[in-house]
Amino acid sequence: MRLWLAAVGRSRTGPARDLYDEYAGRLSWPLTLREVEVKKRLPPDEMKRQEAELLLAAIPAGSIVVALDERGKSVSSEAFAGKIGAWRDQGAADIAFLIGGADGHGDAVRARADFLLALGLMTWPHMLVRGMLAEQLYRAQQILAGHPYHRA
Repeated sequence: MRLWLAAVGRSRTGPARDLYDEYAGRLSWPLTLREVEVKKRLPPDEMKRQEAELLLAAIPAGSIVVALDERGKSVSSEAFAGKIGAWRDQGAADIAFLIGGADGHGDAVRARADFLLALGLMTWPHMLVRGMLAEQLYRAQQILAGHPYHRA
């Protein structure tokens, strides 16, 4: 099983990137980061539409798609691990996580998503979300392996 993270914006060196790199490096599942961006100033709806096209083009066809979205479902770490484990056990080759731009996801991403995931009710910086997601993926891996990293 391969993991993909398609995200709007380019990361820079610093603590947020270090957090992402730390947990991405711990994963035994391969995790590929694909960064996309629209360089033009556009009205929000058009920006979201173009970003959605770029995000969907950055992931393999047939992927399970998880869109990180404020209107998504908040789940526990155990439930998140269970969902990933179920997809793995059903033979999913690729699971893609999509992080939208400042105005959120375009309709095409929401329509394509197999699951809308919220990281709580608070708003988080997009670059920090990458690290938070990578940590939760690592935690899910450890939960599924029965490792004591996760102490619930």
